[in-house]
Amino acid sequence: MTPSDAPQSRWSDLDRPPLNVPALRRGLLRPGSLWTALDVVESTGSTNTDLAARAAGLAEGTVLVAEEQTAGRGRLERTWTAPARSGLFFSVYLTPGDVPAERWGWLPLLTGVAAATGLARAAGVDMALKWPNDLLVSVDGEERKTGGILAERAGDGVVIGIGLNVSLRADELPAPTAASLALAGAVSTDRETLLRGVLRSLEHWYGLWRDADGDAAASGVQEAYAAGCATLGKAVRAQLPGDRMLTGEAVAVDGDGRLVLATDGGLREPVSAGDIVHLRGAAGGLT
Repeated sequence: MTPSDAPQSRWSDLDRPPLNVPALRRGLLRPGSLWTALDVVESTGSTNTDLAARAAGLAEGTVLVAEEQTAGRGRLERTWTAPARSGLFFSVYLTPGDVPAERWGWLPLLTGVAAATGLARAAGVDMALKWPNDLLVSVDGEERKTGGILAERAGDGVVIGIGLNVSLRADELPAPTAASLALAGAVSTDRETLLRGVLRSLEHWYGLWRDADGDAAASGVQEAYAAGCATLGKAVRAQLPGDRMLTGEAVAVDGDGRLVLATDGGLREPVSAGDIVHLRGAAGGLT
């Protein structure tokens, strides 16, 4: 290996500096804060996998950030990768043990609200939510996915992972339907500012939800999610477990976090799990 090979080449993109770990810790690990530990690794397969493997010994509020993920995971076992330091790839560990377990299903939706509101403030970009776990931005008048959320039970709590495209350029996007904050016209793509904004927002919303014993309506989480959900009011196709398919208008997110569809038969059917495709136009084009 010559001096010009890897490790130096990994830091050649001056638009993508590494995270300042001491500064992040000073800003987030305050007395009384939810966040109790924060580590940044240069590269890993999946921050969710790493935290889940350590869950038995973790304190609530542990945060793990990766400068690069080589095997990031989404819903339905989808995988994705992105250039090093081009986004935020991190997971947090929460233990809402005093909240009834049947209400824990709200945690990924709550995280979506927190991420969208935190990023709107920190990046100056209008954010929207696609049920159940996608973060959307608008690029050239089209909604595109810029991030996703994955929550998994682990130990006595839940590991919640967020992957967010921050500075990806058009030729780096994994799909035509993807986007980044930079492409959406963000006023800031400083990853430390964005990470602090999301984690502080998550602390706020998680605190409200936990103080309300996980009641999404009483905590305001249900109303906030519905207000920011781009899926509501749209014709959608739900690809459900067991190869079942359901088409209808998304009309509500109920108290259990399920998407309620009004079907052509006049029924209202709640969907608790599935892949949602937004439909548009008389010909049923996809979005």
